[in-house]
Amino acid sequence: MPLLAAAKSPSLIDINPGLMFWTLITFVVVLVILRKYAFGPIQQMIEARRAAVTADLDAAEKAREEAQAALTEYREQLAEARKEASRIVEDARRVGEERRAADVAAMEAETVRLKEQAKNEIAAETRQSLAQLKRHVAELTVVATEKVVRARLDAGEQKRLIDDALADVDFASLVPEADR
Repeated sequence: MPLLAAAKSPSLIDINPGLMFWTLITFVVVLVILRKYAFGPIQQMIEARRAAVTADLDAAEKAREEAQAALTEYREQLAEARKEASRIVEDARRVGEERRAADVAAMEAETVRLKEQAKNEIAAETRQSLAQLKRHVAELTVVATEKVVRARLDAGEQKRLIDDALADVDFASLVPEADR
């Protein structure tokens, strides 16, 4: 055991040039293999992912801008639609007022026309009644005259007596003042 006792157990802090050489060779080989087969594809995947994320961010920004433009356009169209609706309501109100005014004017004109027609009809009836009254008075005058004279008068004498009797009667006083 003395030999074993003479041999020391290796320590982690002891420098062993052979182990160091093979560790360095293994590290370089693993580094070359990783660089050739792993780092390139990993770097490409990272770049592809970065490009995809950038494209997605650009697309999202573009979509946000388009949405903002669409919202602005929608608000403008809504404001225009409200103005148009207000204008239509105002036009309808104005047309309604004009129609109402025209209807009122037409009714007033019809009322005036009907009043004039009624006045004309009343005047015509009054003239007709006065003519009938005149004829009736004339007949009564002839009858009364015949009874007084007790003789029949010829047509000329009747006409003269009627005209004399009617000359004293004022028929104008029988016509209403509005028709004079």
